[in-house]
Amino acid sequence: MKRTKKEKRRLRMYLFTIVALLSFFGYKMYYYWPRIFTNYKDKVELENQYMTLLEEEETLSGNILKLQDPDYIARFAREKYLYSKNGELIIRIVE
Repeated sequence: MKRTKKEKRRLRMYLFTIVALLSFFGYKMYYYWPRIFTNYKDKVELENQYMTLLEEEETLSGNILKLQDPDYIARFAREKYLYSKNGELIIRIVE
């Protein structure tokens, strides 16, 4: 089957267009790949920080609930800041 000049020219244009598009997409992929990889590493690091902050928030929420109890506050103040009741003697034992 013999192709005419018009058909050959059209095939060359299609081939040129395909090669140009593949080159363009290849260049863009090569250009953006390091950015994508860096963003992925940052995402993993930020997810780890987020999980740490969620755990810290849970701990602090628990402490808030405990600090609403007057008995806990009194015991905490005695242990942490060495406060005592009237007539109470505090003896600190260092290990």
